[in-house]
Amino acid sequence: MLKSLSIENYALIDSIHIEFDSGLTVITGETGAGKSIVLGALSLILGQRAESRHIKHGENRCFIEGVFDISSYNLKSFFGQHDWVYDGNECIIRREIWSNGKSRAFVNDSPVYLNDLREIGERLIDIHSQHQNLALNDNLFQLNVVDTLAMTDEELKEYEKAYNDYRSSEKELNETRLQSQKNRKEEDYLRFQLKGLSDISLKPGEQEELEEELEALTHSEEIKSGLFTVISMLSEDEKNIESLLKSTKDVLQNVQNVYPKVSELTERVRSAYIDLKDVREEASRIFEEVDFDPDRQQLIEDRLSAIYSLQKKHSVTTVEELILLRDDIASQLKNIESLDERILLLEKRTSEMHAFMLEKGKVLSKKRKDAVPEIERQLIDRLTYLKIANSRFKCDFREKHTPDITGIDNLEFLFSANKNTALQPVSAVASGGEISRLMLCLKAMIAGATALPTIIFDEIDTGTSGDIADRVGTIMRQMSRGMQVITITHLPQIASKGDAHFVVFKEETQNGVTSNIKVLSSSERVDEIAQMLSGAEVTTEAIENAKAILGIQS
Repeated sequence: MLKSLSIENYALIDSIHIEFDSGLTVITGETGAGKSIVLGALSLILGQRAESRHIKHGENRCFIEGVFDISSYNLKSFFGQHDWVYDGNECIIRREIWSNGKSRAFVNDSPVYLNDLREIGERLIDIHSQHQNLALNDNLFQLNVVDTLAMTDEELKEYEKAYNDYRSSEKELNETRLQSQKNRKEEDYLRFQLKGLSDISLKPGEQEELEEELEALTHSEEIKSGLFTVISMLSEDEKNIESLLKSTKDVLQNVQNVYPKVSELTERVRSAYIDLKDVREEASRIFEEVDFDPDRQQLIEDRLSAIYSLQKKHSVTTVEELILLRDDIASQLKNIESLDERILLLEKRTSEMHAFMLEKGKVLSKKRKDAVPEIERQLIDRLTYLKIANSRFKCDFREKHTPDITGIDNLEFLFSANKNTALQPVSAVASGGEISRLMLCLKAMIAGATALPTIIFDEIDTGTSGDIADRVGTIMRQMSRGMQVITITHLPQIASKGDAHFVVFKEETQNGVTSNIKVLSSSERVDEIAQMLSGAEVTTEAIENAKAILGIQS
């Protein structure tokens, strides 16, 4: 529950500190005194976006701090998830707003983002203002009401998981289909490219071999002439190199017989003679191999021309790159063919997930519908107590054409305040006062189901008065026995139900008008209620009436 609220330099407030207690706390005050300012300041520490205009004129910074008793609420894991300090008893939320537009927020002195404030705020306080009565016309709000009262948390989580899994699979299926369609458009072109690269039967290294062979064919006459000259010089001329070397070898051999020191020279000449003989034989062999073959030359030129053409077409420079490209295109085509199998598998999986989602949706829907008779009964009983005696209320379920994250149900609250008036959507038939009472009843039922620490009503009594207002106050007081209830009201019947009573007032100071708040003593409370009853002039009768509704003996 909210233990205290401190506000500095916010709107018309200089500095106030409010200590709250359990039970029902009422806040009253004249119109414009600043009741909504207090609520606005509280909204800031619950995550509302701040603006520099919130700062009191002439000040550089405003400060709001709320202290909450969280001892009865298991928030340890929630604090652990956010890495906040947790002592098990108190939670201090602080907000600072600067005139330069900057703001800071803290939970137990740990700096946090606004989303963090909203998240923890949802676990601590429900602020119901007049405009929220309009939420009663919203189908999502209506569904949330039924889910809360039917306690469908587990079923809703299971359905949401099944729904998200289905949508994820459906998305993957659609993306795969689009990819398949795109690939089909490219398939013919890829197959054309693959045919051009496959028909030529490329082999690694063949370009270099062909270019070398073509070079030899092109210069075959020159090659044969040169080889013939070498062969002639080595063995066929009168003074050929081989015979001269042989004669040299023989002379050295004779010298060696009488002078062994030339043996090394003899061996070297003999080795040269053998090497040159080998050169002549190899040259002769090559001479016989080299031959001008115009057909072979044309074949090689055509082959190289085809290779060069492919290289230019695909912007590469080697046969090896063409082979890699060919294999990559073949792989792409294989993937295109495999996508059909992938689509079939995804269609099967998505269909199964859709069926499973619908199954979970039906379980959720059944629990909602099973709870509806009791919800309708309780609401009618409460409305009857609030003097809408002939009211009728129905939760009208219809199955959605397309399930969404909330389930398979469309829900609409149908209402009639009279026996003879047909049930119609709440927004079409309920007056402002009826909407307020209907919302109060729903809030009372929700509060009992969720055990929220604190609920704040900002003039939910709009459109009510007299005995109805008294009964509205009774319901609030009943709610406050299980949770902290704070209500801002203009009605004395409701104000009289409070366990504590604060009044907001304006006062003139040296620095201008400022809003302030104080808790009322018993006698001050009688005066406040009397003034609410009689207006500007407090009469003796009003004092007596005030004591009567407060249950004070004269």
